[in-house]
Amino acid sequence: MSKQRCQGVRDSWAQVDALMLGMNWSEEDVEKPHILIDDVQGDSHPGSFHLDVLSDEACTGVYEAGGKPAKFHVTDICDGWAQGHDGMNYILASREIIADMVQIHASVIPWDGMILLSGCDKSVPAHLMAAARMNIPTIHIPSGSMRSGPDISTSGLAGPLSAKAKKGLVKPDEMRNYKLTGCPSCGACQFMGTASTMQCMAEALGLALPGTALMPATFADIRRLSRIAGKQIVALACRDITAAQIMTKAAFENAIKVHAAIGGSTNALIHLPAIAHELELELDPQIFDQTGQQIKYLTNIQPSGKYVTEMFWFAGGVPMIQWLIRDQLDLNVMTVTGRTLGENLQKLWADGFFTRCLNYLKTYGIEAEEIIRRPEQSDKYGSIAVLKGNVAPDGAVVKYSAIVPAMQRHTGPAMVFDSEENAQAAIIAGNINPGAVVVIRYEGPKGAGMPEMFMTTDAIVFDETLNGTVAIVTDGRFSGATRGPCIGHVSPEAVEGGPIALIEDGDLIELDIPARKINIVGIAGVPAGPQEISDILNTRKAVWRLPVLKPKKGILKRYSQNAVSAMAGAYMK
Repeated sequence: MSKQRCQGVRDSWAQVDALMLGMNWSEEDVEKPHILIDDVQGDSHPGSFHLDVLSDEACTGVYEAGGKPAKFHVTDICDGWAQGHDGMNYILASREIIADMVQIHASVIPWDGMILLSGCDKSVPAHLMAAARMNIPTIHIPSGSMRSGPDISTSGLAGPLSAKAKKGLVKPDEMRNYKLTGCPSCGACQFMGTASTMQCMAEALGLALPGTALMPATFADIRRLSRIAGKQIVALACRDITAAQIMTKAAFENAIKVHAAIGGSTNALIHLPAIAHELELELDPQIFDQTGQQIKYLTNIQPSGKYVTEMFWFAGGVPMIQWLIRDQLDLNVMTVTGRTLGENLQKLWADGFFTRCLNYLKTYGIEAEEIIRRPEQSDKYGSIAVLKGNVAPDGAVVKYSAIVPAMQRHTGPAMVFDSEENAQAAIIAGNINPGAVVVIRYEGPKGAGMPEMFMTTDAIVFDETLNGTVAIVTDGRFSGATRGPCIGHVSPEAVEGGPIALIEDGDLIELDIPARKINIVGIAGVPAGPQEISDILNTRKAVWRLPVLKPKKGILKRYSQNAVSAMAGAYMK
């Protein structure tokens, strides 16, 4: 295989072989299939810390299958470290850079196959984008799930504790106990946030081995399956089954159905379209909404439910979801096993995968149906809605499964902020009125790099005077752990002069999630008709000027200048 792909390069430049031999490759290694092993390992966060171990296992598998692996690295970064300061502005841009670096690694010589190891918010979509861009045989290895904190808790406790600490309501020993136990192992955070969602999407797209998403990161299984992935990539290379043959339009439709069933993060509406774009496929955001109205919401996982992600895997994980909604999936799509999705599910049953997983739950005395409901046990559909109206002509996104019924329809006066920092400070200071609609703008892809608003949303959720009465509307994005009426991705964004830039304090904002609408319905607290609102917005637009924003340089400047709309995937043109 390597000889076929690389022969022209090697024949024209002898240094290629010399460079390989200078890294302790043997002459036999030079003739084997060459497999790129690219991970995001580093001391950046627990979701990547252990990937060197899994990378070594994948290398062993490649060797066992007669290939030669080569290890490359691009360390990712963590939203958790970026909370509360401008570091958050770099998080989404990092997706583009990781994808670019993997492309560079994968293009330097003609690799026969590629294994990508990642598990968190931006690294998984970056790797899937790179896989789509390169279109060579590729397998993704998810980094798995962090173990549960005390009393089935997660690292997401940082939100309420930080909000209370700013009001002096947290004792030092309580904070210390959280810090010592919030992240008890390596792996992705224990709730169905963006990291967990995107691991599930990698598997649902068919690019990860069945059952690998959210496997407990400390289990022997994850090392064993990493080695199996190393063997399997050589088999894929021999059959020349590429990423584009796996990540087809049908595979994306399957993944979106899984996303609806698991109550996945709103950030998937940024990432999946960006991945599809690399394959010259278009994913209209409306497909997420339409799919959600057809697929039952099946999971009971934090932040919207009770349990943690390792228990989701104990209940059968993504394969169990696929099995339960199999009549609504295309079971003929190809996967990295070299078999179809339908064949994979049958093989998992025959191999005892589901039995082994479910037996772990017996340790906790929990029934599988408490974690993954059967469709007939659920009366809810999907989790994501796409809203439109005079606030967001191109669309906005909300996770309605995390909103109490009383806030599914809400009208309140706008309280407008030109940055998240100012909004959060107002919340902590007690300057937000119950019933308000907090508008945070100039935080979109072009405005600030599209940071998440986790600190601000949690400050509201854990303020008893505001929780359940206040909504947030922003052109930024939210954490996958966000709860409450939080409408993000408002497009066009403020920096482009979108209507969100024209909202003034006191404007009445109406949210109607069942009707999929978000509109200004009044001025200065007084209701007004659509034509009057339109005329006023046109008048405001005529005198609107872009405010002076924080200066940007380097990658953040390039990203903000070249990013497309959040509703299109927020990728760089």
